[in-house]
Amino acid sequence: MSPSSSFAADLLGWYDGNGVEMPWRGAGNPYHTWLSEIMLQQTQVETVTAYFKRFLDAYPDVSTLAAAPLDDVLKLWEGLGYYSRARNLHRTAQQIISKFGGKFPHDVDSLQELPGIGRYTAGAISSIAFGARTPVVDGNAIRVLTRVEDIADDVARPATQARLWALAEAYLPQKRAGEYNQALMDLGRLICKPRKPLCETCPVRSHCKAYAHGTQLERPVKAARRATPHYDVTAGIIWNTGGELLIAQRPLDGLLGGLWEFPGGKQESGETLEECLRRELREELDIDVEVGELFTRVRHGFTHFKITLHAFTCHYRGERDSPKALGVHTWAWVTPDALDKYSFGKADRLVITELNKRPTLLL
Repeated sequence: MSPSSSFAADLLGWYDGNGVEMPWRGAGNPYHTWLSEIMLQQTQVETVTAYFKRFLDAYPDVSTLAAAPLDDVLKLWEGLGYYSRARNLHRTAQQIISKFGGKFPHDVDSLQELPGIGRYTAGAISSIAFGARTPVVDGNAIRVLTRVEDIADDVARPATQARLWALAEAYLPQKRAGEYNQALMDLGRLICKPRKPLCETCPVRSHCKAYAHGTQLERPVKAARRATPHYDVTAGIIWNTGGELLIAQRPLDGLLGGLWEFPGGKQESGETLEECLRRELREELDIDVEVGELFTRVRHGFTHFKITLHAFTCHYRGERDSPKALGVHTWAWVTPDALDKYSFGKADRLVITELNKRPTLLL
């Protein structure tokens, strides 16, 4: 038995007795596999489990998801973050209906033509749902493979990535590829952890060169991160004389695309927060407002930057139908009790939480 075959056999033997039961495993359903893999990008298993069940209750198959309004999908996704995943999920469901007659393609190349499905996700769907012998390389697999082979190169480099994909394929068994891939991911999540790997209980310890060399805590090698930039952002809690709030839907593409927000934007150099808010409202909605007091301040982190959101109480004296969708997808006047019907990002949702605590202060 070759070293790679022995590694796979030891890993699968461990998985048979220790694999974690998850609601999307075992059925061989490509819709379940795809949905779970999209949700698991950048999100912990424990968080995904509840969302996965909610999605299946609302959209039990790809046809019901394809037919759903995007606003409903975004609302159901609310709280998971990385909302481009939800938009791509919706678009992919529609393309599976229109291009593939409602059937998921089996091969990696066809799967990668669908929105939001890259090489890893295509390999996961192809191997787990259809039994194809296709490798996967995610964060867990990278950690396992760099330790097993004691790779000292930066994992972000294209050459290292190519090597990892080649290793993933070399270690892949001829049979049970889907279970092997899931075992590899479970091993990285449960045993081969980033900071405190459980080497003494690892089923493939005998294959691990980093363990033999004592370098497991130094793998994988990643370049030092740059300092995370911070931006000050304004938002207007804009009331009209009828007691309604003005909310805007962000453009469908881009950061938080399709979500609703209290309109505003990023502060530019040399302007006050109030000046920033007035400028943004003119650019996005062609309106002028009376900017009042700071209502609340919210801090929030995204993948590559952080913000402080400064939300101001504002009063609108113009005509109810005069805002224009210049820099937004659309806008709406809503009563405070209707806000929960709309999908908001986390920062705006925190503003709504504060608003619900003291609504009378704004009227």
